[in-house]
This record gives sequence, structure tokens and C-alpha cells, in this order.
Amino acid sequence: MTAPPALPAKWHPLVRGFLDTPGAAQRAVHRFGSPVHLLFPQVFADNLHRLQRVLDAQVRRYRICYAHKANRSRALLRTGEYAGIAVDAASPQELAAAVGAGFTADRIEVTGPKGESFLRQLVGTGVTINVDNLWELDRIADLARGHTRVPVLLRVSGFPAAGVSRFGVPLAEVDAALAVLAEQRPWLAFRGFSFHLDSGELGERVAAVQECLALVERACARDLSPSVLDIGGGFRQVFTADADRFDGYVAALRESLRGRGEPMAWGGNTFGFHLDDTGVRGTPVFHKYANTVPATGMLADLLAAPLDAHGGRTVAQVVAENLLDVWLEPGKALVDHAGITVARVEFVKRAADGSVLVHVDLSRDTVTPADQEVMVDPVVLPGPSGAGSGGAPVGVFFAGRLCLERDLITNHKVWLPGCPRSGDLVVFPNTAAYHMDLSAASASMHPLPPKLAVLHRDGGYRVCRDIEYDPVAAVAESDRAVPGAGGRL
Repeated sequence: MTAPPALPAKWHPLVRGFLDTPGAAQRAVHRFGSPVHLLFPQVFADNLHRLQRVLDAQVRRYRICYAHKANRSRALLRTGEYAGIAVDAASPQELAAAVGAGFTADRIEVTGPKGESFLRQLVGTGVTINVDNLWELDRIADLARGHTRVPVLLRVSGFPAAGVSRFGVPLAEVDAALAVLAEQRPWLAFRGFSFHLDSGELGERVAAVQECLALVERACARDLSPSVLDIGGGFRQVFTADADRFDGYVAALRESLRGRGEPMAWGGNTFGFHLDDTGVRGTPVFHKYANTVPATGMLADLLAAPLDAHGGRTVAQVVAENLLDVWLEPGKALVDHAGITVARVEFVKRAADGSVLVHVDLSRDTVTPADQEVMVDPVVLPGPSGAGSGGAPVGVFFAGRLCLERDLITNHKVWLPGCPRSGDLVVFPNTAAYHMDLSAASASMHPLPPKLAVLHRDGGYRVCRDIEYDPVAAVAESDRAVPGAGGRL
């Protein structure tokens, strides 16, 4: 018998160990209710160590700024602070959270669009402002003039090989920005250039680095002294445990959209594909779930990439020769596999077309980033009635609790070993990076799920409220092996 299409998720060994511990997830839900978000700060620390090892091998001076926007969790934020890294805050609320977690001004960078009131709040604090546009730069100089000097980075965009971005100063306007920085030198402490690319293409990042290095020379010509090259974030996650099965699922989905084989899409959803008389074309909205290159691999490849304009010397070599510090702003890469979301099955029903709908007590916006289709299979844990009797695999759609047709948590069919029952728990994997927070809303007055922190300690798992998590206790466990991983937390 041929196995049905599947999207097997990759799991961190520590998270897998928690789910494999009899009753662990069930006890958390019994104590704190359903649904819940579970965070694993030790996985965050593990991800941080992996990035640091890549940087240590190639770069002499660097700064990791955790992009707090990836997750509101205080436990993750405190883990970053305790580890001694910096933070990237993108709102007054994130700034307050960072300060509250212990970050000092010299370890805070503020990015994104800011506005008048936020700029007024920032000037004089000592945090580094990553300037998005000429208006911001002028306003910072005006606000600082006469009483303080503000450290600033200049975010640039419009690189020849990259798509247009709403953020950053276009390359054509950089000379104007450098003129302001030179004229307002008493009030603006220019630290260097930054960029951020959503693309995972190495060539685009290398081109951006090369452009920024050229800008460094132009800045020096104006007697400015840039010392930072901020390469931003956008380092990808790896969701799938089996790239071949992922490709197989997508191939089956494309066939089903052409009317061949078993229907696999709910409500005529095409997932961004274009259908015409010649077939199924285009790039699906879930294309990032196909990625197989980890963030560490992307970073290592970038630092080792040769630069044509510098005689083939690598990015890391040229950065060192120019005495530049490398800054980066990972969010997804640090929280990758550091969170899961657990919800209870309320009931199972059949729709008029025979589709099996598994209703859970959360909504789509609780586990999807910006309404993207999440292409990894959830796991079902037995509820109080125990494991089911098994049987043939069943294809289902997971439905949410909102009174809206669109509240389907999966618009694609998910095959399970058996049909879930009321009270079972559904575990959505790898939800820490934006999935929990980016679209989360309190529609129909449903409260947001609480966040809990899970600590692996003394061979077991302890669960506490996110706000109560103490990173000092976790570090005490750092010399203990992650179950099945053979590495440090």
C-alpha cells in the first residue's frame, strides 16, 4: 500500500523529547488550559551557539542583535540578554521589553519605520538608531542638536540584483545622506551601513555586501568613519524533515489542482499557483517551507563568498581588512524550533462534500504568519480517552474556532494515522518564529493563548509561565546533553 502524501516536520531533539515524555504535554494543557504556546529557551540558546560558532570561525568582531519581533516571549528575550548578545527592537513596546529584560542602551538597536514620537523617545537614550530614510535622519539631527550625539546606522536598499524594498535609503540618495551625516557630525555618530534582504539567494546578499563596501569608501572620503556592516536578518529556517516527501506532497497537490487524484485543497484554494489550460504554474505562497539550507549554512556561505571587486577575497577577509564589525539581526534563525502550539480537538465532522473537518480550539491567525499556509504536518497526541484503535490513514482539514469560512488552519489536506477524537491534542510544530504573534488577534473576544516556557532539567521537563522563566537555571543545565542530540544546549 502506498503511503499517503505527507509533510513530515523536523523537530529539535529537546522538543521531541518533551512530546515523547508520557503525559508531559497533557499535564501542561491540564494546568494552563488549551490552547497554549510552548517556548523552549534552551533551543534558542542552542541556535545562538550554532551561529556563534560560524562567526567565530570566520569573523574577528561581530554582534548578534536578536530581532525581538519574531516572538514576544520574555523568556526568549531574557535568554538572549543573559547570553550577552544585543537586541533589535522595532517599536516602543519592544524597546521597553528589552530594557525590562536587562538590555543596556549600548546593546540595543532600533530598526523599522519609527515616526516622530518614537524618534523623540529614542534621541538621548544612547541606543543605535538604524535610519530608514532621509526624513528620519534629518529629524534625528534636529532633535539631537545642542544636547546629545546619537549613534546611527544607515539602512540602504535598491541593490541592482534585488527586488524593490519599501525600507531603506535608495542607493541614489546615499550621497545626500552622507552629506547630512558629515554636516551634522557633532550630533550624529555614524556607525556604518546596513541592509536587509528577504531573499535567500546568496548572490543577492553578496551583491549587497559589495555595494555597502563601496559606500564605506565614499563615506571615508567625506571624513566619516564607518565601523559597522550590518547584514540584517532573513536567515532561513528548515521546517521539513524529509525534502523528498515534501516535494512529493507538492507534486500530488499540483496534480489534484488539475483535477487528478484525490482532492487536496479546501474551498478552491490554489496556494498561489496559477492554473491555465497548460497546467499549474508559478511559485506557491508556501515556498519557504521547502528550504533545506539552515541559517548557519547561509551565514557561512555568505562570509566565505568571494568578492569580484576585491580580487576574489572573501567577505570575511575584506570586512576584517577594513576593520569593520559585522552585525546581524537574526529572528527566525534564533527561535527556529524553539516553540510549538498545542490545541485541543473539540469535535470532528464531515462537510457536505465528504471532507473530514477536525475542529480545534484555536484560530488560523494563532499559528500562521501573515495568513501563509503552513506546510508541515501537526502531530496528534491522545487525550483522556487514550489512543485510538488505529486503522487506515485519514485525510483531514483542520478547522478553527472562529465563525468565519476562512478560518481553516490547513487549507491543504493532512493525512493522519487515524481519525482524531474529542479531547485529543494537536501539536503544531515550529511556531515560534512569527507564527504565534504576527497575525494573532482576539477575534470574537477569544483571548490569546498563554505562553509557557519549558525547561529540560534533571532528565525531565518543567513548565512555567513565560514571564517567570529564569535563564540562570537553564544555563546551569548547559553542560547536560540534549536528549539524542549529543550537543550542548
